Amino acid sequence: MLILNQLLNWHSILDILLLAGGIFFLYRTLLRLGTWKIITGVLLAVGIFFIASLLDLKGITWVYRNVSHVALLALIVLFQPELRKFFERAALFQRSKDIDQTEETTEIIARSLEELVAQRRGALIVIPGREPIEEYLSGGYPLDGLLSDPLIMSVFDPHSPGHDGAMIIRNGRLAMFGVRLPISQTASLGNEYGTRHHAAMGLAEKTDALIIVVSEERGRLSCFQNGRMTKVSEPADVKATIIGHWHENAVFPLDVKGNKMQSSVQVGASLLVALMIWSVLFFSQSERLEKIISTPVQYTVTSENVMLVGDRPNEIRLHISGPKADLDTLTPEQLPVKIDLSEAVAGRQSFMITEENLKLPKNIRLIDVDPPVLDLTLAAIVREMVVIEPQLVGSLPEGLEIVSVEVTPPRIAALVPVNNENTAAQHFKTTPIYLENLKQDMKLYCKLIVPPSFQLLEKRVPDVEVSINVKTIDKKK
Repeated sequence: MLILNQLLNWHSILDILLLAGGIFFLYRTLLRLGTWKIITGVLLAVGIFFIASLLDLKGITWVYRNVSHVALLALIVLFQPELRKFFERAALFQRSKDIDQTEETTEIIARSLEELVAQRRGALIVIPGREPIEEYLSGGYPLDGLLSDPLIMSVFDPHSPGHDGAMIIRNGRLAMFGVRLPISQTASLGNEYGTRHHAAMGLAEKTDALIIVVSEERGRLSCFQNGRMTKVSEPADVKATIIGHWHENAVFPLDVKGNKMQSSVQVGASLLVALMIWSVLFFSQSERLEKIISTPVQYTVTSENVMLVGDRPNEIRLHISGPKADLDTLTPEQLPVKIDLSEAVAGRQSFMITEENLKLPKNIRLIDVDPPVLDLTLAAIVREMVVIEPQLVGSLPEGLEIVSVEVTPPRIAALVPVNNENTAAQHFKTTPIYLENLKQDMKLYCKLIVPPSFQLLEKRVPDVEVSINVKTIDKKK
């Protein structure tokens, strides 16, 4: 019932539709690129992990969890071409700029192909789609000529220097000829097919272009598109394929080419997989767990008349509950306990810790606090000039005695608690100065040690200069 209520939410419906769209485009991209053997292995590994998790197989679960980050990076490197193509195809939501469909252009291409088949002349014609093909082409001769039957026939004449390469047709014009195409890296075609067919498949696997091949050995016509080869026997089928390619690239690209029933099944399967993934994530995130976490305490004192003195906790243990996914990503720094002392007065006071002292995430609830109450002491403060006393440790080497010790500055302004019982702390000491190391007059720079109950008016604790003058003792006297 809970998941049904969530499914009726428009946020969930949009989430599932976007997830299904990503799965569908990824499936079509991988289908065209022919990488299903690797995908099958990955899916098998994921299936083993889920089975191990259900059966609570500690060893396999530990191995999978510890190598998952490395495996993810390996998959990104392994599927870099596929991921790149997926994002390219997902971003091409516009009409192709290279579409200039005319009946005359279609007739010219179809008649020329029919004549090439009759004469058993090898030919390779490329009609680009939305995706750019330039990065996959090499060599060739630019022409940009008006398309005609004699021009196509002359290009694929066996005595022409570019007859073994591909012809590129753009905007109803012959853009280039003699172009070399990338050879297919998959096992989609058998060894009985020649270089033209493997080159056509190579470009069809990497782009959405339509590639038409005429085999000089068999005198047959084949069309390559989206990583698939289709044999064509009738001129009318060639015209229909070309017109279909132009039409699909001139409208909004929903990428449901081919058999409508097959495309419908793929869309339905993508929706089903997206719903399953969303349901698993929903149940895993909706599972509420409890957790104890130690968080830092932050004290805010804005009053100029009081100061926090004595012992104070720096950490508090929080007992919280929430969805497992939220608890796993929660860190102590995200849940500081803030104690507001802006309206506090001098004396010992108790402060109860509640949810008002925390900024809990939306799905996190506070169960208990340890300690639930903080007993703090505040003292009234006054501004005083506190004497700085050098901290001399040990004794001088034999034969020396101290003549004078001067401290610069001798005093420093600070906020001092009123009625401080520790009278010995009414001065600041420097860091230790070890006298056994002194053999002559010396100037030293020392740090200042400020007790917790005092507060300097300067933002930065200054260095203190200590000048020690010594003299030699006359042993004869």
